[in-house]
Amino acid sequence: MYQKGVSRTLLKDIKFHGGNIDLNRNSVRASEEVVTGDELTITLPPEIANDNVAVSNEPIEICYEDEHFLVVNKPAYMATVPSRVYSNDTLVNRVKGYYQRQGYESQVTHVVTRLDRDTSGLVIFAKHHFAHSVLDRELKEHKIKKLYTAVVMGHLQQKHGLIDLPIVREPGSFIRREVPADSKGRRSITEYWVIKSLRDATLLRVQLHTGRTHQIRVHFSTLDHPLVGDVLYGGSCSGYMQRQALHCSSISFFNPFKDQQIEVMAPLPKDMAAYLEQESRKL
Repeated sequence: MYQKGVSRTLLKDIKFHGGNIDLNRNSVRASEEVVTGDELTITLPPEIANDNVAVSNEPIEICYEDEHFLVVNKPAYMATVPSRVYSNDTLVNRVKGYYQRQGYESQVTHVVTRLDRDTSGLVIFAKHHFAHSVLDRELKEHKIKKLYTAVVMGHLQQKHGLIDLPIVREPGSFIRREVPADSKGRRSITEYWVIKSLRDATLLRVQLHTGRTHQIRVHFSTLDHPLVGDVLYGGSCSGYMQRQALHCSSISFFNPFKDQQIEVMAPLPKDMAAYLEQESRKL
């Protein structure tokens, strides 16, 4: 069970919060040993939705859904989770509204992965605490694979590269991050592949091997190749691209409930597609 992300600590947590564990139709403790052929049934505890999270009935674009997980394609200019600034129409608000319209028993929105407000692409939600805990473990073990499509300014010398530079919060700023001069900070690893060279920019496929705030944006800015449209880190807006040209286009994770690797893809949003078409004409 541990190999599938189900730990003894997680089972104890389920029991503590009112759930139950049955082994061969008998209630048992989380420490009970199991052998091949045993029938294990886990009854999840009830979850109470947070009434302070507003409901939005605006639509969401669902790219994958089963009884345990939901993967949504987040548009740009939308926060993932509510805050003081954005409280009523974030992705979480919309997902809660979707759960209500579908009549789901649990309307708690467990956000597994997040994206910056101006970054578009795939976001995973777990439909219950158990599923959330399983994917949290996968995140910590770097088993959730996220691929991004990005456009950076200028031309990279290497067709493939691995950026291994630490990231810290910039002194005096609540938002900006930076690569420190003294090499202190949290290790951050970004891998990239050049897809296409444009006249003044480069289209990339990017994979995160760590998940730091603004990691892709900071790393390429440090290389003097900021993302097109990323004015926070030195990029310039251009034509259709009035925000950072960054889209989470692919995500994969292991679903232990189905014993299956799930892979989900999302097409480029209209602004990035239009920008790339515009720039391709200049070649």
